[in-house]
Amino acid sequence: MSDFEDLVNLADRKFGATVLYANDDFFASKDNLLAPQAAVFIDGKYTDRGKWMDGWESKRKREPELSRQPFDFAIVRLGLPGRVRGVVVDTAFFKGNYPESCALEGAAIPGYPETAALLGDDVVWTPLLPRTGLAGDAKNRFAVEGAHRVTHLRLRIFPDGGVARLRVHGDVMADPRWRGRRGAVVDLAAAEHGAVVTSASDMFFGSRHNLVMPGRAVNMGDGWETKRSRREGPDWVVVALAASGTIERVVLDTLHFKGNSPESAAVCVSRSASAADDAWTPLLGRTRLLPHTEHVFDDVLLAPATQLGATHARLRIWPDGGVSRMRLFGQLDAAGRETSGLAWLDALTDEDLSTRLLGCCGSRAWAARLLGARPFGTLASLKALATATWLALPASDHEEAFRAHPRIGEKKAAGGQSAQAAAWSGGEQAGVAVADAGTLAELARTNAAYEQKFGRIYIVCATGRTAEEMLEIARRRLENDPVAEAREAALAQDAITLLRLAKLVLGDA
Repeated sequence: MSDFEDLVNLADRKFGATVLYANDDFFASKDNLLAPQAAVFIDGKYTDRGKWMDGWESKRKREPELSRQPFDFAIVRLGLPGRVRGVVVDTAFFKGNYPESCALEGAAIPGYPETAALLGDDVVWTPLLPRTGLAGDAKNRFAVEGAHRVTHLRLRIFPDGGVARLRVHGDVMADPRWRGRRGAVVDLAAAEHGAVVTSASDMFFGSRHNLVMPGRAVNMGDGWETKRSRREGPDWVVVALAASGTIERVVLDTLHFKGNSPESAAVCVSRSASAADDAWTPLLGRTRLLPHTEHVFDDVLLAPATQLGATHARLRIWPDGGVSRMRLFGQLDAAGRETSGLAWLDALTDEDLSTRLLGCCGSRAWAARLLGARPFGTLASLKALATATWLALPASDHEEAFRAHPRIGEKKAAGGQSAQAAAWSGGEQAGVAVADAGTLAELARTNAAYEQKFGRIYIVCATGRTAEEMLEIARRRLENDPVAEAREAALAQDAITLLRLAKLVLGDA
């Protein structure tokens, strides 16, 4: 098995993945591509269109069709957005009717676009796998390097034929909203948030990955189950959490495991997957488990572990058996928020990241230079880079950024701004919303005087300031000469940018 197959299948139907469109599925439906079970062959089974096949199969192209479009294609909406590390294009039982080759492209598209939009010219499809030859009746495994975060895939087959299954393995890059605001309790062991089961002592009957899947198990096969070990135990699994944090509630579910549930279990946590046994901190001491039961543990958790900013958890079961799900509810710590936020930024497509950076600072030159500086490392290094880049830009780039702000007390920017930037601006100017009419009128007059003198709107870092404070700052700055004021305006923009970058990374927006 390829290493990437140990990663989450981003196109798993459990997460809501679906095949949205295929230009041709004459012989066999596009919907079969993501079926969870292995493909089967039924000898002698036919439909009114030909031999029944368990996969997606298009009709044979002829010369005029080849000249117009030399490939067939299907569009898949991933169940989880992420960075693709490898794909399996399975042509099981397609022996004389498999495609000669395939190619794969990805796109990052917000929301839930309709099929017509996905077929339009506005979608930017980024190559993930170049046109590559396929073998028939085989699991064709292809590693993918350096991919950005994508939400949709386009599988092209040349020129036509059948593919039984498509598996798309990679790193989950969930929208940062999963983290909630500071203090929110979330499942740090959920696959849809980015957790992954990295190793297990045994998974003879059921995959370790099932432990962190969404929902409750549908049957006994939808869980982690070890063979009968005939020893004292324990068996174990290690989970890399979606982000580092403190755990305050543990859920161990033995649903469907009635004659084969473990006798007992324990959970410990660490800041390293490879920690020695004595470096794991006990979170839940060895505790008896019942068959076919969802166990919730909170007040029995051990205090030292609940204070630890853990990155990994280890579940041990005695002596063996099956557990369907494990949930580890807690709060992200500061390091978890920063690390996950930066990983998400590093994985965004150039177009997506550029849009988000322009929401922090409206200079295109500034955004372009930061775009080429990935990976960003730490929030501190990102902020330092942002300031150095900004202060080195010429006045024309500064003026472009200033135009991306509304006047103090107004909502629309002359140069336009994104919805996120508009929301940030509204929050930053909260002090204006509660000002009295007299202060607002004087602020408007001072704004006008400033613009007449300096030829630009008054830029100030408004976060945490009252309208009266902003008015006094404006009056003082009106006394500046143009050179001194250009410097103050640039520093104000830098302060705004740094606050917004922190919100972008830490999810405090």
